[in-house]
Amino acid sequence: MVRGRRASREIGSNPSGRGRRGPTPPAARLTAVLMLATVLAAGCGGGAHQDAREPSATFTLAVVRAAFPPKQSIARPVGMELVVRNASARTAPNVAVTLDSFYYTEHNPELASNKRPIWVVEKGPGTIPGRPVESEAVSPPGGGQTAYVNTWALGPLAPGSSRTFLWQVVPVKPGLHKVDYTVAAGLAGKAKAELPSGGPVAGHFAVHIAPVPPARHVNPNTGQVAPGTYPQTP
Repeated sequence: MVRGRRASREIGSNPSGRGRRGPTPPAARLTAVLMLATVLAAGCGGGAHQDAREPSATFTLAVVRAAFPPKQSIARPVGMELVVRNASARTAPNVAVTLDSFYYTEHNPELASNKRPIWVVEKGPGTIPGRPVESEAVSPPGGGQTAYVNTWALGPLAPGSSRTFLWQVVPVKPGLHKVDYTVAAGLAGKAKAELPSGGPVAGHFAVHIAPVPPARHVNPNTGQVAPGTYPQTP
């Protein structure tokens, strides 16, 4: 037998031989596993819900201004504006706007994504978040973005106050389109919004996007650019 060397040793043993402990008893291992499972459960599902701080209440909101040019053309940037006012006596926790119809569904099996844009959002509502280093942003998103791809939120809205949602977009698909919008008082669904009349805070825009930009020319007498006739879709 070779002295000073063991053919095998258990994992966790001390090579020096001092203070060596035997293998962990099964009961101790089971206790450790249960304690770890309890910690993980508390961290994943035992915490507060996402809507824990959102009150279950109905707030009276109104859209006091809704603007989106009814005639647009491919590749010409335009602005869409919604001004929301809180007509209730309580502060709305997180006023938000959801837009539908900025995208359409293309049924083509060759596409990686069947969602195709009608308008490309160049900048969404809200102040552009600051960057840690000096850089140039390409199509900055705006600070109102949420985890929902078609919803923007601008925070609490005090009674009697208004909040402006402004999008800078570029049309990319010609034709006649309808854009629906819905205003909410929160993101979790517990804080609801309604008009003073009791109906939903919602509306829509009807927009015609021409396949080519309007013709323009320079006035030889003034040197100014004069817009031409708005092109129509055949």
